[in-house]
Parts: sequence; C-alpha cells; structure tokens
Amino acid sequence: MTQYKEEDYINYRIERARETILEVQTHIENEFWNTAINRMYYACFYAVSALLFKNNIEVASHSGIRNKFGEVFVKTGIINREIAKHYTDLFEKRQKGDYNDFFDYDEETVLRLFPKSQQFIDIIEKALQQ
Repeated sequence: MTQYKEEDYINYRIERARETILEVQTHIENEFWNTAINRMYYACFYAVSALLFKNNIEVASHSGIRNKFGEVFVKTGIINREIAKHYTDLFEKRQKGDYNDFFDYDEETVLRLFPKSQQFIDIIEKALQQ
C-alpha cells in the first residue's frame, strides 16, 4: 500500500475542488440545474475537507465536516460568517435537489450561487496557504 504525505492529500482535495467547480459550467450550459447545485456543494466540500485535514481534524460525515468547519474556522473569525453560510446553504440545497421528488432548481438560483461557490473555494485556498 502506498503511503501519501499530508500535503498530497491536501493538494488532491483542493484540485478536486477546482475540477469540480469547473465542471459546474458544463452543467449550467446543459441546464442541469440540480446537478450544478450538487457539484457546487461537492466542490466546496472538497475544499473544506482539505482545510480540516491540514489542521489535523478528521471527520467522518458531511454534517460533521460542516460542524467542525463552523467551530474551528467560522466562530474564530478565520473564515467570514457570510461566506461560510453559503456552504451550509449549498448543503441544504444539495439535499433537497438530490433527495426530494418532483423538485428542480432553476437557472436563476444556480447562476446566483455559482460565483459565490467560486469565491468560497478561493477563500478556502487562501486559508490553506496561511
């Protein structure tokens, strides 16, 4: 079994975040609104998981990651509360879009959330460099 360095995992996760946020544009162009929301959430999830891992915080669930992110980075002021709310909002929207029957997001919602998702990842990347 190959052993990876901590930095390999962090780099892998942030690269997954970058790739996934780029993928969203394809879903927008094809009008796959629920899938676009899903991928925005996962892009942010990958970025947050990199940040937690860098700080030796291991969490096993999506809710746990959100809670630890809030506790360690938002409540302490490292990450702005307003941008952090975006991550929680995406989590809730992904849940609704993925699991609720007969529910579809619209273009307006996706186009409003996309730039904030890009900004969120940029902010997490800056936090990773500190």
